Amino acid sequence: MKYAFVTGGSRGIGKAVSLKLAAKGYNILLNYRSNDVEGEKTKAEIESLGVVCELLKFDVADKNSVDEILLGWIENNKEKTIEVLVNNAGIRDDNLLMWMTDSQWKNVLSTNLDSFYYITRHVVAQMLAKRYGRIINMVSLSGLKGMAGQTNYSAAKAGLIGATKALAQEIAKRGVTVNAVAPGFIVTEMTEGLDEKTLSAMVPMKRFGTAEEVAEAVAFFASPGASYITGEVLNINGGLYS
Repeated sequence: MKYAFVTGGSRGIGKAVSLKLAAKGYNILLNYRSNDVEGEKTKAEIESLGVVCELLKFDVADKNSVDEILLGWIENNKEKTIEVLVNNAGIRDDNLLMWMTDSQWKNVLSTNLDSFYYITRHVVAQMLAKRYGRIINMVSLSGLKGMAGQTNYSAAKAGLIGATKALAQEIAKRGVTVNAVAPGFIVTEMTEGLDEKTLSAMVPMKRFGTAEEVAEAVAFFASPGASYITGEVLNINGGLYS
């Protein structure tokens, strides 16, 4: 009973990743925060591929919820193994730093960065014991380049890149890899408020990417074929930045 655990998996990139990993034969442990309708809809789509999908509803930024629900699932499902972890859940709340509120800073940092710590520490122990695992963190162009109006988001994603590289070194000898995927402009709900026409002109490929294109990269990092790659950040941005 091998599982892939995807946070923020009911919509957007997380949903595409969940479906791609399900198509590769993984049972899916799917986390979402609040939208039960989308959670159940995605679960049905995943299970139509012939695998099991279990839903874990909790806020990844809430340490107590993570400890109670995720750790509870691990302890009550000893016969099941989380072989792939995709730390995908994230939020944006853009503002210029001079006008940014404490809550905008703290909420974005907590959801995008603290959640990596809260979740990964529970999952990695099982991977180390099995001497096999794949951890893929969803970062961003913003964490590499920095984006005006996204000081909070850029800081969180840059921090996650650093954590990716550090953890990769800690656990490589036990056969567990840690990599990151850094999307640029991708068509999802998170980019709905952006001027796609204007921003696409900045991209060498002259278009936004798709969630499915990001999912392909995640699936590669999750595969046995990526066994000698760790601590890497793969840019998926149509040539905008490398």
